Formats: sequence, C-alpha cells, structure tokens
Amino acid sequence: MTANKNLKRRVRARAAKTGESYTTALRHFRSTAGGDGKVSAAKAMRLAVAQTTLREDPRRIDELREAACEVRRLMLRAHDEGAKLAHFPEGATCSPHKLVMSIDGPNTVGPSDWDRFEWTVVCDELANTAELAARLKLWTVLGSVHQLPEAIDIEGDRRCAGRVSDQGAVATRYDERLLSNTKIGCALGMEAHYPEVFGEYERLDVDCVLFSSTGEGKPGGAQSFATEVQGHAAANSYWVSFSVGAQQSPIASAGVVSPGGKWVARCPADGTAAIVVVDLDDDSAEIAAVLQHARPWRRRARAGLYVPHFVRADPRSDDRATF
Repeated sequence: MTANKNLKRRVRARAAKTGESYTTALRHFRSTAGGDGKVSAAKAMRLAVAQTTLREDPRRIDELREAACEVRRLMLRAHDEGAKLAHFPEGATCSPHKLVMSIDGPNTVGPSDWDRFEWTVVCDELANTAELAARLKLWTVLGSVHQLPEAIDIEGDRRCAGRVSDQGAVATRYDERLLSNTKIGCALGMEAHYPEVFGEYERLDVDCVLFSSTGEGKPGGAQSFATEVQGHAAANSYWVSFSVGAQQSPIASAGVVSPGGKWVARCPADGTAAIVVVDLDDDSAEIAAVLQHARPWRRRARAGLYVPHFVRADPRSDDRATF
C-alpha cells in the first residue's frame, strides 16, 4: 500500500505540473513498486528494424517464397540479438507492381487483376512466419497484401501491415488511410507526407510509431520519407521506426529516430537485406528531458496556452506595414 500511494502521489504531482490527465501522467511512470516503497525504473524495449529485398511480381512463386525466407532469417537474427519486436517494410512478403497487376499493362496503369496473385503461397508463408514468431516469442510487424472478398473488390492497392504476437496470432492489421493517386484501399508508404496522422498518434500518447514503406518506386525515393519521419519524431517527441525496402538503403536506409529527432541507428547503406537493433530507453538523460519537458509544453501550446495573450483590435498591432 505504501508503494502504491507513493506512485499515485508522484503521478498526481506530475499531472498538476504538466496539465496532463492522470492516465497520461501515469504512462511516464511505467514501473513496478517494490515492497520497500521505492519505484524501480522500467526496462527498455529492444526493437529490431529491417530493410528487405523488394519483390514486385506476385505471380512468381519462387520470389514469394524467397521473400518469406528472408523475413524469417532476419527474425532469427533479431531474436539472437535480444529483440522483442521485429519491424519489417511495406510489401515485405510482396509489393505488387501496378504495371504487373494492371489489366491494361504492361505499359498502362489500369484496374488490378488480383487473380494474378498467388494467394495460397503467400498465406502458407505467412502461416510459417507466424509459427516462427511464436517459437521465438517475437512480436513481428510485416507488410503484406490483404485478400478481400470479390463482392467488395477494389481496383487499386490492398497493402497492409499485420502485427503478429509472440504467440503466433495476428493481433491486428493496419491499413493505410491516406493514399496516393494510384492506391485506393490499403497501403502504407504515403502517410509520411501527412503530419495529421503522426499528430493523432501523439494525442493517443504512443511511445513509438512504426512507419513502413517501399519508397516512392525508384532508388532513393524514400529520402523524403526519411526526412519527414525524422521531423515527425522531433515534433511529437516519440520514437519512430523507419522500415523500407533494401533498394532504398544507399540513400535512405532503415533505422530508428529518437524522440529528440536524431537517428540513433541505421541499417547498412549497401542495398542488402539487414536489421539494426535499438533499445527504446526513455530513462536516458536526453530522452527523459524531451519527454518530461518538450512534449508536455507542446501539448499545452497546441491546447491554446497563448490564445489569451493574443493582441486584438489594437491599431498598431493590426498595422502590418510597420515594425
């Protein structure tokens, strides 16, 4: 009881100081109280972020199986390095090229013919991947393609990111909400362009956002995404894991951005499939300062902290032609 009261006292004190709700303030004390009444620091979460080889033809059974084998090899490496979560790019199982899928192709983008997709093979490989996640006790987020009933068929993309638990079950699936002109339905890679998506996650008080992409369809196309997610991390004071296709790595390799907006680790910039492992540790002095000061201050500012101080109906202030 003493430890619990001590924790509640500290949470209430933080909430009063920062203006946060009790629930939000509590998240900054993710810890366990011992019998001596002291609160011990929470352990860091070890994350592995990957870059994988882009494969764009879902008719090629050999390539689909190679993609799955590559994912599982990297999962094993992530496990060997102590990761609890492995994050893979958009289209890690396959990233169907719009010209390959187009019924008007191969030179014109038209409605997609999803009968060209080897669904049985992909489903089989996803089951094998989920089985490995359970064996390794490794949470795994990887980009795949979602099969829809023909009754609600769509003409564009069906890409998604599935989150497989450490028990091998699909915990949830994320479908992109803001899309490019040629992506109607589910995808992931364009959302770096939309700060409102990342702002929503800040309001939900997340600690880390997992951003998956293949890039923009050409070598080096992910550079703008890398710059944008670095800015989103800094503006919202949370970690961002940036996972892209390996072909993008010479200019924008996969990696992790800290809540202060700094790259803390990157995969090799050599075009090869790889992982990098990072401890998401909020207890470091630099990260703690950002979370304890920058993030609460931005919230108060966004909530209208300065509105009462605006000068209105003042002739000198309204005259924009003078200093």
